Amino acid sequence: MSDVAPFASGPRKPRDDEMDVWGLSHIGHVRKENQDHFLMATFHKRINVIATNLPDAEQRLPQGEQRLAYLAMVADGVGGGVGGAEASATALESLMRYVDGSVMVYYGASTDEQEFIELLRSAAMQAHSAVRERRDQRSVRGTMATTLTLYIGVWPTYYLLQVGDSRYYLMRDGVLKQITRDQTMAQDMVDDGIIPATKAFQSPMAHVLSSAIGSDVTVPVVTRLSSDWHNVHLMCSDGLTKHVSDARIAEVLSKMTSAKQAAEQLLQDALDGGGSDNITIVVGRAVRRDAM
Repeated sequence: MSDVAPFASGPRKPRDDEMDVWGLSHIGHVRKENQDHFLMATFHKRINVIATNLPDAEQRLPQGEQRLAYLAMVADGVGGGVGGAEASATALESLMRYVDGSVMVYYGASTDEQEFIELLRSAAMQAHSAVRERRDQRSVRGTMATTLTLYIGVWPTYYLLQVGDSRYYLMRDGVLKQITRDQTMAQDMVDDGIIPATKAFQSPMAHVLSSAIGSDVTVPVVTRLSSDWHNVHLMCSDGLTKHVSDARIAEVLSKMTSAKQAAEQLLQDALDGGGSDNITIVVGRAVRRDAM
């Protein structure tokens, strides 16, 4: 999709044809297997009028499908762990079933935000249980785990579910902000005042997870934010952020002509920087197609 000029935010939610979203995953230059997985989906309710004697029914009644929510997920199988690829795939499959079967049904009937947040946490724990069950079925010794970053947009809000160190960034008005917190031993040390934040990335604990789906410790964190037409969203595994700085990410997103172009440029930057890990990137934004 082509770029557009700036505009004022509108109250309505974007139509499906106004969603500019792209996801990709690459094995990188070093790994023998891609243990990353991503998934994007929309949830719709469909209205089918079977029969009516109302005049001009097509104009007076809602027709077709209405999007309830937009879902995107990134999962990075724990590097070096047995069954990392299977863990990340299992987590996404479990979450998709749970969200489809429970979360969206609930959201359509309730406006209690805290209960919805608790349902998302429950979804993470369901995925955790599914990965642990798969590990037991395979008699895997040692860790079989994955990170998880989930975005679910239910206009005019959206929610992030985070376990591990795959990240979600928000770009707005030219400013890039990392919204999720890395659940790593290094970040825990920063939070505890043991090491400064500037040293965290160089720490040997930088990529040692303190929480993951399927591991001994799983701490799902849910964040609620406001949807806006100006938001640009980025979800990624650490295969991107190991090699591409936040400043470079901000530069690419600020000049993007489409989600596809931005995702492919960031992938190339990560590969040019070394490509030492699997790389998964999801970029999304809304592009308004009508006049205000």
